[in-house]
Amino acid sequence: MNKKPIILGIESSCDDTSLAIIRGHTILSNVVSGQAVHAEYGGVVPELASRAHQQNIVPTFEVALARSGLKKEDLQGIAYTRGPGLMGSLLVGSSFAKGLSLALGIPLLEVHHMRAHILAHLISDNASTPQFPFICLTVSGGHTQLVKVSSPEEMKVMGETIDDAAGEAFDKTAKMLGLPYPGGPLINKLAQSGTAGTHPFKVADLKDYQFSFSGFKTSVLYYLRKQMEKDQAFIQKNLPDLCASIQSCILDSLFNKLDKLVKDSGIKEVAIAGGVSANSELRSRMKAKEKDGWTIHLPKFEYCTDNAAMIAMAGYYQYQSASFGKLDAVPLASMPF
Repeated sequence: MNKKPIILGIESSCDDTSLAIIRGHTILSNVVSGQAVHAEYGGVVPELASRAHQQNIVPTFEVALARSGLKKEDLQGIAYTRGPGLMGSLLVGSSFAKGLSLALGIPLLEVHHMRAHILAHLISDNASTPQFPFICLTVSGGHTQLVKVSSPEEMKVMGETIDDAAGEAFDKTAKMLGLPYPGGPLINKLAQSGTAGTHPFKVADLKDYQFSFSGFKTSVLYYLRKQMEKDQAFIQKNLPDLCASIQSCILDSLFNKLDKLVKDSGIKEVAIAGGVSANSELRSRMKAKEKDGWTIHLPKFEYCTDNAAMIAMAGYYQYQSASFGKLDAVPLASMPF
């Protein structure tokens, strides 16, 4: 098997159309086409997302190919996100992947979106590469998981959210504060000038390594309603402190469980992944754990949010083990880890 196969990655699980080309562990191109239309609606509209993917996927592929300096005939495998994600969006990416696979006569590689987020750490241009085994805290708009990673193929979910994800908690509470979508990065920005703990928010503390953010969102909603009955300008007057308190509460919950897993497992090689891993306070808290003997791995910002480079990286390992996909495989909105 070729030690450095050239793999095309296709990511279309939500609202970003992304294509990337990788040779071995080296990224040759990684192109992302976003969809600004969803900001008007305060969240991703699935039908609009799938339409935009149809418009974007061919030109994005052409740009990725041009930037790589290769021809499509140079490709040796096509990795695509099979799930989890929005069904309409996944269908666009999988259909394009299958058509190209047939046209070029090269294998398909079916990739799990969340496993790919973790494997983004193995791309060569990150600042550091985790040594196996390592613990990965994966935090995004749709998922919050603690994963023990023993190898690129062997991963075990040790704990996850039983309801809403941390990224969703950021975005939904931001909406309550009147911030535009996506609100998570805005909470992070405003929190920098606020004081955490000023407002009494709390996240449920579940047993073992499980998370829950549903009750937290409800408590924030009721608190804001109660305060605004007294003063309609309450949010505007307290916005930085509210953001700092919300952010601190969510991150405290994440670190309580991460601390417990690191202690229980004895594994101090620790990484973060997913869209929320771009949060500056999360990254700062992770770096601070080095004083406790942890070896910390933070992904490059371009590999935090949804991107095809991570899909191609996951596809690389599947290509090496000849774990090829099938033309009759259907996308999965919910896909077992």
